Amino acid sequence: MIFAAGLGSRLQPYTNDKPKALVSLNGEPMIADVIKKLLEAGVTEIVVNLHHFGNELRNYLNNHNFGLTIHFSDESSFLLDTGGGLKKAAEYFKDGQPFFAYNVDILSNIDLKKMYHQHLKNKAIATLAVRNRNTSRYLLFDNDFELSAWENVLSNELRLIKGKREDLQAFAFSGIQVIDPAIFKYMTETGKFSIIDFYLRIANTECLKAYIHNEDYWFDLGTIKQLEEAVKFLKLYRPVSVLAPDSVKLFKKC
Repeated sequence: MIFAAGLGSRLQPYTNDKPKALVSLNGEPMIADVIKKLLEAGVTEIVVNLHHFGNELRNYLNNHNFGLTIHFSDESSFLLDTGGGLKKAAEYFKDGQPFFAYNVDILSNIDLKKMYHQHLKNKAIATLAVRNRNTSRYLLFDNDFELSAWENVLSNELRLIKGKREDLQAFAFSGIQVIDPAIFKYMTETGKFSIIDFYLRIANTECLKAYIHNEDYWFDLGTIKQLEEAVKFLKLYRPVSVLAPDSVKLFKKC
């Protein structure tokens, strides 16, 4: 699933006449980059949620041959946030296979195949891509890299689910996930809700794992400044052709 329904208010004036997903990134709409990465990972079917200029996004995707099946989850009447948006699209994930959930305004060279493999090995209900970076809100994980808390360092708010704060490691969420469709049976929330709030509610009984990807590049494209920094980076970036050793850690299974 690609979360693309956001208003993109921080990208104005670019989003005054188009959805955030169609804002140009290095000459292409940012959603095109996400779709290509999902295709490389073996994805053959995607769901895209729609709200702000939803028809424009639908028309763009219908008129470009990306080589996969595209479904639309229409939130034009009411924006549902990540949790509510995912729940609304649940009908598309009935095959029992874990699936990716990817924020459209994220640019990264994260290895999605490797992340998916780790998710299967760990038998988690959800695997969240995280990394060491400065932010105001952090996800906290125990020594087995299971989600245990959430912290806002600006407001000093701490939502401790299990363990002790001093024993937990803090990482910033990267907006990329692998989710088991069994998750939907735990979603008792209705309407608009955050998927992170939902995860914190179930973290005491269900296994939610971290996938740490500090070695990858990562950009949030949510503001004009961040978008410009990403475009500047892409113009200079040259991928390394030498195969690096496999550095993925497979932590304790759930």
